[in-house]
Amino acid sequence: MGKLKLGVLISGRGSNLQALIDACAAPDFPAEIALVLSNKADALGLERASGAGIATAVVSHRDHAGDKAAFEAAMDATLRDAGVELICLAGFMRLLSPWFVGRWQDRLINIHPSLLPSFKGLDTHQRALTTGVRFHGCTVHFVRPEMDEGPIIAQAAVPVLPGDDAARLGQRVLDAEHKLYPHAVRLIAEGRARIDGDLVRIEGPAPELAAMLNPPF
Repeated sequence: MGKLKLGVLISGRGSNLQALIDACAAPDFPAEIALVLSNKADALGLERASGAGIATAVVSHRDHAGDKAAFEAAMDATLRDAGVELICLAGFMRLLSPWFVGRWQDRLINIHPSLLPSFKGLDTHQRALTTGVRFHGCTVHFVRPEMDEGPIIAQAAVPVLPGDDAARLGQRVLDAEHKLYPHAVRLIAEGRARIDGDLVRIEGPAPELAAMLNPPF
């Protein structure tokens, strides 16, 4: 069986994209990036992809001003033409419509910088500090029409340390994201992440994430 073909959607620097590029470079990784698509032509992540020999495309939302349906239809056609089987959102800063989410039902995943269902939306690191939680982290989940909703595939927790500010805590979470996203993609590509209603069941043994992430207590 061939490798699962990924389409990665970005709007900016693409640090999680780089983590996926690095993971896919391993011969035994069960997925490959077929296309990196951005809504911004100047996104740094496009340079990362080109440097790795990966096909890129730009579908600008500005070219479809006031017509979200046309923008998403163009993205959908571009991804399908590239043979994409699973979409990975990696800092894609546009809300997707129920139509697009439905077109890619259970083949569209996102990474969010919190332990969902806590801290949906933006400014997650400052909100975590303000709330006084002792652990923060990140979540990879299947996308649903509601923002930051959907069956959870994998999570990684990091400690909130004395003296943390949003930037310091955010960097610790980002380091965890770079390990968690390829882990979740592997589970899907190997057919071991099975959706059961609103839950994801992991079949077979899974690597010990706590050991893999080794958070700095």
